[in-house]
Amino acid sequence: MRGQLRLLVLATTSLMMIAFLVPLAFLVRQVAQDRATVRATADVQSIITDVGRAGPDELRLTVEQLATTSGRPITVYLSDGTVLGTAQAATPAVELARLGSRSLTVEDGGAREIVVSVQGRDGTAVIRTVVSAAEGSMGVTRSWVVLFGLGALLVALGMLVADRLARTITRPITDLSDVSHRLANAELTARAAPEGPAEVREVAGALNHLAGRIQELLRAEREQVADLSHRLRTPLTALRLEAEGLRDPDESARLSAAADALERAVSGLIQQARRRTDPESAEPARCDAAQVVADRAAFWAVLAEDTGREMSVDLVAGPQPVAVSADELAAAVDALLGNVFAHTPDETPFSVRLSAVPAGVELTIADRGPGMPAGLARRGVSGGDSTGLGLDIARRAARGQFEIRGDEGGTVVTMVLTRP
Repeated sequence: MRGQLRLLVLATTSLMMIAFLVPLAFLVRQVAQDRATVRATADVQSIITDVGRAGPDELRLTVEQLATTSGRPITVYLSDGTVLGTAQAATPAVELARLGSRSLTVEDGGAREIVVSVQGRDGTAVIRTVVSAAEGSMGVTRSWVVLFGLGALLVALGMLVADRLARTITRPITDLSDVSHRLANAELTARAAPEGPAEVREVAGALNHLAGRIQELLRAEREQVADLSHRLRTPLTALRLEAEGLRDPDESARLSAAADALERAVSGLIQQARRRTDPESAEPARCDAAQVVADRAAFWAVLAEDTGREMSVDLVAGPQPVAVSADELAAAVDALLGNVFAHTPDETPFSVRLSAVPAGVELTIADRGPGMPAGLARRGVSGGDSTGLGLDIARRAARGQFEIRGDEGGTVVTMVLTRP
């Protein structure tokens, strides 16, 4: 936009300078020619009296002196055919002036011939002088250089003013763009300064209002998640009491572990909501992917054994740091493995593989079930009695580096976790 404004001003001022300077340049040349003609005419008129009264010898001296002083040829044609001053054959203009007893100005190839007839005692005499093209254009080149230099200076000044004006317009727009990018990067404290034209100030105010509204919505989300945690305390306490009351120690330990896992999941949701609400105060998310995947694989191995599923686990040696929190990664692994148990028959074998890749680590969960129907990879879509959010949880944990391949031979889910 700034370059376009400069180009517009350059084109406008250039056209104005051309429209102004070109006619002025022709006018300067015409004025110079007229000025030289006036000087030559004045020189001729200064000897008219002498031509009409003085004798030939005295007149010859006057004409030669005037020719020397003026620097231009001056010729006097007497009625008896005598030629005084600069030797020059009579031209058609001279003959015409002699016959018609009048003054003439004739242009020839840029030069001007001035002829004046004088009525003397012995007949009609004619005075002739010539204004050369060089004399007629004297000072024109210098005037043109000054004019066009002044025009160039005015164009440059216009460009400077246009650049300053364009900067006052584009700088607030650039600031708005920077603030919008900062907001997109979760820097919710970013605000735009209300500067520039009224329209830009209005956009800045709207953007600041939007940023404030986003903060309010995220704060409300965090409070709702915290309220959810508080509401779940009573059911979790009751679940722990029920687990402690079981006679079977194994069943009691299993239910207690499930209650603890549920409490950790809720706490993780609260921490994640706080990170989204105030990302600057939150610590960067990171965990050991090898440890988290190993823990969740061990948890699901018990259920795999109960349902007769062959579970293959191949994990790269740790530690393998990734830019995902432990709770978020655990939720993603649980969602993927939960889909295996929910959407494949019992005794369906599956595998969990964690391998190192240049960007970080790659988690692959594959099963030999009937395959995932088309369309189930979208958020909120489920092929069974579920919310349909499991795959979306895994996709968000992978920051978009997520792929599902499914056919009649089974389903393979791959997610890449980048290093912090």
